[in-house]
Amino acid sequence: MSSDGQNAVPALGSREFTRWFWRQLTSMRTALFLLLLLAIAAVPGSLVPQRGVDARATEAYLIDHPKLGPILDNLGFFSVYTSPWFSAVYLLLLVSLVGCILPRSFVYLRALRARPPKAPKNFSRLPASASFETEASIDEVAAAARKVLRRARVDVVSEKDFVELSAEKGFLREAGNLVFHISVVVVLVGVAVGTLFGYRGSSIVTEGDGFSNVLTQYDEFGSGSLFNTDDLPPFSLHLDQFTAKFQPLGSAQAGAPRLFRAEGTYGSKPGEAEKPFDITVNHPLSIDGTSVYLVGQGYAPVIKVTDAKGDVVFEDAVPFLPTDPSYTSNGVVKVPGAEPEELGFQGFFLPTAISGEDGISISAFPGAANPLLGLFVWHGDLGLDDGLPQSVYVLDKTKMKQYLGPNGKGFRISLSQGQEADLPGGGTIQFVELRQFVRFQFSSSPLVKVPLFGIVAGLLGLMISLSVKPRRTWIRARREGSRTVVDVAALDRVPRDDLPADLDEFLTRFRHALTEEKS
Repeated sequence: MSSDGQNAVPALGSREFTRWFWRQLTSMRTALFLLLLLAIAAVPGSLVPQRGVDARATEAYLIDHPKLGPILDNLGFFSVYTSPWFSAVYLLLLVSLVGCILPRSFVYLRALRARPPKAPKNFSRLPASASFETEASIDEVAAAARKVLRRARVDVVSEKDFVELSAEKGFLREAGNLVFHISVVVVLVGVAVGTLFGYRGSSIVTEGDGFSNVLTQYDEFGSGSLFNTDDLPPFSLHLDQFTAKFQPLGSAQAGAPRLFRAEGTYGSKPGEAEKPFDITVNHPLSIDGTSVYLVGQGYAPVIKVTDAKGDVVFEDAVPFLPTDPSYTSNGVVKVPGAEPEELGFQGFFLPTAISGEDGISISAFPGAANPLLGLFVWHGDLGLDDGLPQSVYVLDKTKMKQYLGPNGKGFRISLSQGQEADLPGGGTIQFVELRQFVRFQFSSSPLVKVPLFGIVAGLLGLMISLSVKPRRTWIRARREGSRTVVDVAALDRVPRDDLPADLDEFLTRFRHALTEEKS
């Protein structure tokens, strides 16, 4: 470059830069890169729990990882699919694919209407060519050529002693490519619509209780940014019975689940006649576009508490959440109405209690063969009047004191089904009966079948694009004395190693067609 700067490349203006950026964004290389980047960006969603799927697991992860958890939370790793960076890659990929598809579609439409290219002068320069002589006339050669070229598009140039045929086939290959790319856009749009306008939530329902599809009934709830909670379908359901079966003790897979079944009734709208339902794993119930899945279960002991005055201040089924395959479960009981002080219980439930090696009770089997309830007792202020939301599975002990036993350790109550125990401050607690609970997941995703159709169409388009051979074939025949010299050449628009073998097979069919024409 000279010192006066005359050879310097001029800077791009805003219009030129925009055009350059658009070309880069809508190139197939960029689309493939963004698709790979989207797949990589989705990996954290399968490695760490997601708030929209299991909020409790997310909170547990944050507690177990006090240093790493907040960093991942700030980066949006617990809400990967709604994070700004994932959405940005998603939108860029969508724009890139549309920008790729539209120009290619116009080019493809022009190619469908275009005539096959003229034959080159020298066939020997092409990857596959051959020549032979025949006694057939020019017209017979042309007729035989049309016959063997079948459904290929053919353009014919004919003179007195000369004929030239240009044929092209394999247009379905590009159609398959376009269908594949369009299907990716369909999948992206379908998933986006389902995410923006859909919702998902979960709720624990105990045997004998029901659920109404209102926001306050959900334990966990998440929805798309364009979903209005006022549009929740007004259905309700009642859980009559839950059946859980496990492999029996002594078998090779003792304790392994065999059957989970929830049975009851549901109503699509208030006032309508109720219908029975039978939900098992992977066989959900569908109500007004909402799918109800069975995603978990456990035990809910019915606990009855009387205070020091002898009044029954609590009697209800309390879900205890399983923590291991043998269904050792943890739970909390809050009794705000107790007098003279509010009471809180925290403990565990064992479906089949046995005494361990150190004398501590453990659960040996997930079935309720020998249920045991163990609780520690606190008294004081539960903090329910502070106006701050509390989890029903967490006991706030900041304003409470634990009752202690004679040994100075926490006072512990152990109850089998039907047993009753006295409380240190007066009153009683009773393990009345045992019920089971079900964790239902309610999910609604508009256009949920669109991604499936897009995937099927994409696979079909991919198979077509890989199997169809886009090929150009030229046949030239000229009369020399009493014989006709025929030159044949072929060219694949996508390089393949089997072109010479295909040309030999084509010549065999061509000669056979000439024989039929002469006869």
